Amino acid sequence: MKYSEFNQTTEEFQQISNLISSHLSEPYSIYVYWFFLNTWPQYCLTLRDEDTSELIGVIISKVEPHRDVRMRGYIGMLVIDPKHRGKGYASKLVEMTVQKMIKCDDVDEITLETEVINQGALKLYESLGFMRTKRLYRYYLNTHDAFRLILPVTEKSMKRIAFLTPIV
Repeated sequence: MKYSEFNQTTEEFQQISNLISSHLSEPYSIYVYWFFLNTWPQYCLTLRDEDTSELIGVIISKVEPHRDVRMRGYIGMLVIDPKHRGKGYASKLVEMTVQKMIKCDDVDEITLETEVINQGALKLYESLGFMRTKRLYRYYLNTHDAFRLILPVTEKSMKRIAFLTPIV
């Protein structure tokens, strides 16, 4: 398997869009992909079969200041084609993204949301150190609830925002 950054071609954009729309329960607009992929292309990692070049996985993320006091990474989408699940590819994509966020943007924490009924995703993220912090009722368009999960990276992520100084 070959992991790489988004190569910013129309063909790859379409492949990513197709993979996500086929396998995620939330019907994201093509403009959501476009926004993430064009604003933070360094945080879109893909996974391809080396023999066939078939796109079998993608993670799309971003990094922004949160309330002017900490840098927050956010994992927006993670998809592995169902016929390739259970092989550790999702864990590898998340680990690569986390390390890249720490190295390139010195993040204090990383967040994401996932459906409360998605036991596979919860098991994956919790095994990587993410913790449930909030239940978001009727968060998704399908009316399912979500859990917000957070991966604390620095001490700053464990302190209340009111007591932190702004990022300069």
